[in-house]
Amino acid sequence: MILYSSPTNLHSHRVRVVVAEKNIGVRIVQARDGSLPPDIQLLNPYNTLPTLVDRELAVYNSRIIINYLDERFPQPPLMPVDPKRRAHFRLALHRIEHDLYGLAEKIESGGGESEKRQLREATIEISEAVESSPFFLGEEFSLVDCSLAPLLWRLASYGIDPGPRADALYGYMRRVFARPAFTEGLSELERDMRPPAP
Repeated sequence: MILYSSPTNLHSHRVRVVVAEKNIGVRIVQARDGSLPPDIQLLNPYNTLPTLVDRELAVYNSRIIINYLDERFPQPPLMPVDPKRRAHFRLALHRIEHDLYGLAEKIESGGGESEKRQLREATIEISEAVESSPFFLGEEFSLVDCSLAPLLWRLASYGIDPGPRADALYGYMRRVFARPAFTEGLSELERDMRPPAP
């Protein structure tokens, strides 16, 4: 199994967290969007990262990849079994990608204060969601947490401080960032995005 991954983008980061959480033996090839390996052009018609190769199968789009990995390697499970809860989790994943990742990508492309303000308000809503449970949608770490954590890791580099209204968020961030899989999933460039804790 080979994962072609960007050392800095959110989508690649969340796939690496899932790989580490499930302890999957994957060779990770770090690449930049501007200098993609020639293999990507043959495997992925969109020439995007991340791209996962599992024998003769090439999988692209980070949400499809993380769902594939969760089904291919069912232990530990990162999605609920119940169809209604699973649909709820999938909707949360869609919102994270569409709303939060969309704002983050605009900020990374030089977006202004409006995008930062919207992302800050969204993090306060996340804080409210984790006040009564250790993880975003309950007691168990899930694909939703694997997707939120890379975004939250980048807040300081975006110049966003959620402030005192987000006390529960800071506890959530400490729990998620302390997981060995999260640390293992960080690239060297991502480690430098966040100042060390005091």
